[in-house]
Amino acid sequence: MDVDFPLWLRAQHLLNFVLMGMLIRSGIEMLSSLPRLWWRKDCAPGTEWLKFTRRELPKEEGVYTSLMDEKSVHPLLSLPGRENIGLGRHWHGLSVMFWVLNGVVYVGLLFVTGLWRRIVPTSWEVFPEAWDSLLMYLSLEVPDISHFSPYDSLQMLGYTFVIFILAPFQMLTGIAMSPAIRSRFPWYVKMWGGHQGARSLHFIGLVLFSGFIVMHVSLVFLVHREHNMVNMVFGGGEVTTARAAQALVIMVSTIVAVAVFWIFLSYWSLADRARAQRFTAGITEIGRKLFLNRLRPLGAAKKAYTDDDISEFHWTNGLPPTEEESPLWVQARDNDWEGLTITLRDDINDVETQLTVDDLRKLPRHSYVATHTCMQGWSATSRWTGVRLTDLMDVLGPRPEGARYLLAESYGLAQKMYDNRPREPFYAAIDLETMAEEESILAYERNGHPVDNHLGGPARLRVESNHGYKHVKWVSRIMWIHDYADYGDGRGGTREDSALQAFNGRI
Repeated sequence: MDVDFPLWLRAQHLLNFVLMGMLIRSGIEMLSSLPRLWWRKDCAPGTEWLKFTRRELPKEEGVYTSLMDEKSVHPLLSLPGRENIGLGRHWHGLSVMFWVLNGVVYVGLLFVTGLWRRIVPTSWEVFPEAWDSLLMYLSLEVPDISHFSPYDSLQMLGYTFVIFILAPFQMLTGIAMSPAIRSRFPWYVKMWGGHQGARSLHFIGLVLFSGFIVMHVSLVFLVHREHNMVNMVFGGGEVTTARAAQALVIMVSTIVAVAVFWIFLSYWSLADRARAQRFTAGITEIGRKLFLNRLRPLGAAKKAYTDDDISEFHWTNGLPPTEEESPLWVQARDNDWEGLTITLRDDINDVETQLTVDDLRKLPRHSYVATHTCMQGWSATSRWTGVRLTDLMDVLGPRPEGARYLLAESYGLAQKMYDNRPREPFYAAIDLETMAEEESILAYERNGHPVDNHLGGPARLRVESNHGYKHVKWVSRIMWIHDYADYGDGRGGTREDSALQAFNGRI
């Protein structure tokens, strides 16, 4: 029996189907966290080009947080669902890693075996022939089986577009949303229209992919169904009624099994979210280590972003401390920060000192323009001014032996806790290499003015190679520590603890 569709080809199609479903479902979870899309870099309310919510946003900064905009999606539709942006991002990253690997192997085997000639057009005649096929489909007629050898011209153009144009497009726009890529190759992100341009284009790519999948699967069952099913299940050979019926049963059973698997992943994740975080973040960290961790910000060499790029609007996540949460911060705010101190601490040797905001301003000054991105999807570009973390911690003297991380804690509280216990001070830990980056600072000015209260005044952490959940606002103390596992729930920060983000916030 001649096999026109070898086993490797069929297996990779099935794996691609599984992974694409995971990508789309986790993408829905990520989009539901901020169900709005912009072309503008500042994400100003009312300027969205598309939104999936009826909520109207206030125009005033600092009165509405991005978490308030999050929507809950049922686990049957998204992965995992129910407002779990952290796990959604992990599942998306895991799916991307295996989808790209599967795609590279698939394309490689296409060229090694010569099967690429069945997909990639080698003659300009493919265009008029594809047009004729399109007109035939639009007239609800079915091309004769002789048009397929094994694909007709319209299919060839569709497959070529999806495999060699759309898939790479999704990869390129996807990495453009990584803070590590933006801080190292800012020109590349700007080329896509900034973070929001890349995010919107990535969404459009998702729509095109979804449309292709729906059309592709529909045509399998509507156009020469018996031949399609025998080819997809058995790889080719004689087409008989019995073989076609057997192939139909296998195909339908497989589709049902894959759908059950997708839903299982959601409920398995929700049953023990911490377990799901350990599993997914552990796998995706492999990709971060291989491709992102060695990318360090350009710092002063960065020329792509200037004051002309500064945003008009800046979202926030989390509201300033209240009287109940931090009477000291509120009292100092009302007295031009008089009496407020920021503690620098060596938590290994129990040594500490306090600095005022005026003390901070006396330390070496560092200023730059950078784009802030939240893991939910919004962004804003500002000029930040402050003191580098390396210069700041030098006030305590040499780095203590055994110090492996820097931990910053806030006067403000977490928005919510993982197990709904009373809210605790917001904190985040970073590794020493990230701390030493030129654009890791304690900022006290934004755009030439003191940092706004709702954005973290009087001083906030800036770690430009990471997403915003590492940028602690309303900083109360910064400490040398040995291991972040000894603090909070041991995951490296409040958003890691409560939203199950990854400790490594570089993508």
